[in-house]
Amino acid sequence: MAEGELRAVDGLSYYLRKGESLAIVGESACGKSVSAMSVMRLIPYPPGIIVGGEIIFKGQNLLKISEEEMRHIRGGQIAMIFQEPSTSLNPVLTISRQLGESLELHRGLDKSAATAEALNLLKLVGIPDAEKRLNDYPHQFSGGMQQRVMIAMALSCNPALLIADEPTTSIDVTVQAQLLELIDKLRSQFGTAIIIITHNLGIVARYVDRVVVMYAGQLMETGPTDVIYAEPRHPYTIGLLASVPRLDLPRSRKLSVIEGLPPNLIRLAKDRCAFLPRCKYAIGRCNEEKPVLEKAGEEHYFACFVDVRKQSESEGLTSGKR
Repeated sequence: MAEGELRAVDGLSYYLRKGESLAIVGESACGKSVSAMSVMRLIPYPPGIIVGGEIIFKGQNLLKISEEEMRHIRGGQIAMIFQEPSTSLNPVLTISRQLGESLELHRGLDKSAATAEALNLLKLVGIPDAEKRLNDYPHQFSGGMQQRVMIAMALSCNPALLIADEPTTSIDVTVQAQLLELIDKLRSQFGTAIIIITHNLGIVARYVDRVVVMYAGQLMETGPTDVIYAEPRHPYTIGLLASVPRLDLPRSRKLSVIEGLPPNLIRLAKDRCAFLPRCKYAIGRCNEEKPVLEKAGEEHYFACFVDVRKQSESEGLTSGKR
């Protein structure tokens, strides 16, 4: 950029097992979607570029393979559900053609077999009258039905990894629950590992095994969902959990907020904690060096110099177990 280098994702590291679900959470512009696009190698250049690191998938570094090899992995072994289905589906092609294209490319099916499989996929994701809807166009589907088509498309080649980037954005709450139950059911059925990118901590609590908390493109805390919700260790994680409305607290109690504004990533200091300007637990050391991940428990890590457990418990900021 003309103003300087912006690190949308900086040193983020996590892992995912077969059949496991992982959530990446954090406020807008913290780097969640960019991290997912990096896994798919879909960062547009210019202006974006991956300058370092590794993306290991089934023992293979995706940053070292050719674009031709990546095309076979993308969609075939790693699939993605994007935020807005209406902008991801081609408006001038039928649903049958859009589903069939992936089946022909990655699974080698002929047109007739691809059409039959597309029909099975629409039935799998619960689209009524699938036979009649197969040759409809995207604009003839509701937002929820379009997202079901996207899920069917993502699952068409039985990928080992499914990335769902805000899969319930702009969808009715009732339909949200249906789609999330569907994704979770298909995960159990096919053993697909899932990464869910979301702002919704309720989704995380119900459907996710482990959590990655991001801020300013960096990893703040990660661990099993139950542990993160019951014993958060980073001030940012505590702030996120405290900002969620709770039914077990008096209605007169005001919602907690994280004071301040998200940082300007171009002007982000590299030798101090990124969360420092908004952190009420900050000490002098936070302004002198950048914290590294420390182990708090089994698979539980956080990047902070301060033990905030006692303060957060006394203020009632932890959310308790699911």
